[in-house]
Amino acid sequence: MAGGVRPLRGLSALCRVLLFLSQFCILSGGEQSQALAQSIKDPGPTRTFTVVPRAAESTEIPPYVMKCPSNGLCSRLPADCIDCTTNFSCIYGKPVTFDCAVKPSVTCVDQDFKSQKNFIINMTCRFCWQLPETDYECTNSTSCMTVSCPRQRYPANCTVRDHVHCLGNRTFPKMLYCNWTGGYKWSTALALSITLGGFGADRFYLGQWREGLGKLFSFGGLGIWTLIDVLLIGVGYVGPADGSLYI
Repeated sequence: MAGGVRPLRGLSALCRVLLFLSQFCILSGGEQSQALAQSIKDPGPTRTFTVVPRAAESTEIPPYVMKCPSNGLCSRLPADCIDCTTNFSCIYGKPVTFDCAVKPSVTCVDQDFKSQKNFIINMTCRFCWQLPETDYECTNSTSCMTVSCPRQRYPANCTVRDHVHCLGNRTFPKMLYCNWTGGYKWSTALALSITLGGFGADRFYLGQWREGLGKLFSFGGLGIWTLIDVLLIGVGYVGPADGSLYI
């Protein structure tokens, strides 16, 4: 009897161990399923990624290329088309040579019509503001009197011409004498003063309507005013009312 009880006890203990293990597996599986369900319901904070496209390569043509003749002589390129290594310690008024290189997108050739990037340019040692008046262009002013004593000046901005090379800034300020015209002709004013000056036609033509009315109603100052105006217009002392010069 005792020998039969022992196997039963061992079998009973084995069943308990198996039951404990099965319950443990069930509980652990339930916790994992709950955690998985919770992660599905609450995925947590989302992260967004922004894809930055690559910048396209610039294909725009530089503005200075429009001034640069293609396949021309490098030594005759405008100043805006080249970069030169200048030396401000040169002697004023003396010939000097500088090493230059063409800017990107500019093509030029040498005397043998071979492509060239680096070359030497010959010029006179002087600053741009020291150039002759024929080598630069300046803005005009129509608000100053050209016929005045002393002669009036006005501030102007001057720019060196493209084919001229010089040292320093190619745009510079300069004080110039008033020298502009409103389209009045000296020959027309003199002809009107001789023929119809007694009626004030010359003064009306020059825009001086008050003097014109005075001559009209006084018959040219009985001829005296007419003769005086012929002399004054002839020597250029009387000019247009807007202060401009004759053509």
